[in-house]
Amino acid sequence: MQLEVTQDVFRLAQVFTISRGSRTEAKVLTVQISDGTHKGWGECVPYSRYDETLESVTAQISGLPQEYDRHSLMELLPAGAARNAVDCALWDLESKRAGKRAWELAGLPTPGPEITAYTLSLDTPQAMREQAAKNAHRPLLKIKLGTPDDMPRLEAVRAGAPNAKIIVDANEGWSAEVYADLAPHLLRLGVALVEQPLPADADDALIGMNRPVPVCADESCHDRVSLPGLKGKYDVVNIKLDKTGGLTEALELRKAALAEGYDIMVGCMVGSSLAMAPATLVAQGAMVTDLDGPLLLAEDRARPLTFDNAGVHPPEADLWG
Repeated sequence: MQLEVTQDVFRLAQVFTISRGSRTEAKVLTVQISDGTHKGWGECVPYSRYDETLESVTAQISGLPQEYDRHSLMELLPAGAARNAVDCALWDLESKRAGKRAWELAGLPTPGPEITAYTLSLDTPQAMREQAAKNAHRPLLKIKLGTPDDMPRLEAVRAGAPNAKIIVDANEGWSAEVYADLAPHLLRLGVALVEQPLPADADDALIGMNRPVPVCADESCHDRVSLPGLKGKYDVVNIKLDKTGGLTEALELRKAALAEGYDIMVGCMVGSSLAMAPATLVAQGAMVTDLDGPLLLAEDRARPLTFDNAGVHPPEADLWG
């Protein structure tokens, strides 16, 4: 097999801000694997929160041996962005070789569209109210919070989009005390879910804490190995392919999490339609789908995913799988 990894940059439609900083573009790595006849494609987004850089992930991918498959890949690379891009490229390659869709190879039903969240960037309360009003027609809005001044922002978004379902992502930005104070207000304002309110290394404080709104593990949940550490803290797990290390582990994590009684959220980094495409398979029937990366871009792949009133649709074969 021949492997090629390249860096691609996609401009964002507007500045995107979370509690950790702002960006104006999405920098991704694109992997192409060829057997001489067919080519498979995958994409990953290295994330500094997990000590990943474009260079370090490229080095991981480039260091792979000449021959491997999805199963041996699990031993060759750890869970993370590098394994994700390669794993998804291998799924795409297998699909093209077999002349079947990826979900057929995985033994899954034919997927359909899923309503996806649309993320509002962290900003001043007035600016966030304007963002919310502009997107009030969307059925599900996600708010990036995680600062000491979050209540005015949340109140402003609810005022701007009074009928939208709202989920909140604190990005590890709250203390236990701040979350305990905010939780009743989240309920009052109709928030349906809160993601990762506390830092992953301090989330033991959630044990025994009242959770009036379902709490979702994001940074605290990477793959199946994470599950034992979530007991008593979380109600939902956020499955992201850049954390699980690809579709193969994501499907296994979904199965294991459901068996242990967790609800499922399927999320993403800010990437192109190629990164979202395999995640649409994991998102089928999820409590929350958050695959809005392409909606935040000013430009996308040549054959992008379809987003409409029904949600995000599974990929066409000329994009992936």
